[in-house]
Amino acid sequence: MIPRHAHSLIEAALARQAAVAVIGPRQVGKTTLALEIAQSRPAIYLDLEATADREKLSDPVLFLHQHSDKLVVLDEIHRLPALFEALRGIIDAGRRSGHRTGRFLILGSASIDLLRQSGETLAGRIEYVDLTPLCATELDDDQALQRLWVRGGFPDSYLASHDTDSLRIRQSFIRTYLERDVPMFGPRIPAETLERLWIMLAHNQGTLLNASRLANSLAVSAPTVTNYIGLLVDLLLVRRLPPFHANVKKRLVKSPKTYIRDSGLVHALLGIETHDELLGHPVVGASWEGCVIENLLAVAPGRARASFYRTARGAEIDLLLELGARHGTWAIEIKRGLAPKAEKGFHIALDDIGPDRAFLIYSGTDRYPKGNGIEAIGLRALAEALRNLG
Repeated sequence: MIPRHAHSLIEAALARQAAVAVIGPRQVGKTTLALEIAQSRPAIYLDLEATADREKLSDPVLFLHQHSDKLVVLDEIHRLPALFEALRGIIDAGRRSGHRTGRFLILGSASIDLLRQSGETLAGRIEYVDLTPLCATELDDDQALQRLWVRGGFPDSYLASHDTDSLRIRQSFIRTYLERDVPMFGPRIPAETLERLWIMLAHNQGTLLNASRLANSLAVSAPTVTNYIGLLVDLLLVRRLPPFHANVKKRLVKSPKTYIRDSGLVHALLGIETHDELLGHPVVGASWEGCVIENLLAVAPGRARASFYRTARGAEIDLLLELGARHGTWAIEIKRGLAPKAEKGFHIALDDIGPDRAFLIYSGTDRYPKGNGIEAIGLRALAEALRNLG
């Protein structure tokens, strides 16, 4: 199950650029999507985690020259970061001979080496497409949305035949990152320490980052915790949502908020298996908030700037989206339940910021005004509205 819009985004990017990089966490569906695209044209697929395919590229210029008439799919590109330099020369040579677009489809499970290497060597030759887990706009009804919230958006987890199987898939996913991917990408971090940090972040989903408090619990330094969280951010597993900066005469919170990006991983880290268990857990509200934010950001225009607003006196907006001059700024308050009420702090914050539109997301599907320019709306409807902005 692959997001339908991703296919068209990648096809359009291939028509514009010689190289397209699809960025997304492991098991999000990058390989399945790339193979689907490759079926529509002459193509060759190389899995750079396989020794045999890496050996084919011992002389990359010679090998890739033999396939200059094909789309070359390079999976897990971080395994051969030196390959970017060769790709630059091949792309430039192709441009001189009139072969300017659709040469390489590059897949990466993290932003670290991929973005750094390609940014240095393929500037002006590559376009990036973010592939997120499944989101609300891909679903047909609210029952599917409930499943998405509990299980998260990774296809294998979402499509599992039973909640128990889904939980085990996510627990294996976590173990793979701890034992394989983190040592590959980052400094030598004890797996037990990083797992404890990850669980602590799940317990503190959607709260202000307090690196010193986390460091004390882990018996490491605050800079070390910051570096560990930075690694999880680069692995596309954690989001640091920055505070909004405005010229208002208020004391604004300056620390970012942290969210584990996939709600299913939040629940796996906390041992939550079913919807009923989630409803009885203290993380339920923060879990829903993080799920809503990720679903909205997955479909927001690429130029959108996301933040939150909070003052020292309690005025707060859960999510602010700055969408450019044409669409302005949208303020979003996130609530669970079928009878949502905007808090006093949200009204005060609206007066502070003066956004162009204000929404109160809730668990229902009807759209209706709430006063003070606020519109109550369901997650799927607001996600569709964002996607339609283009």
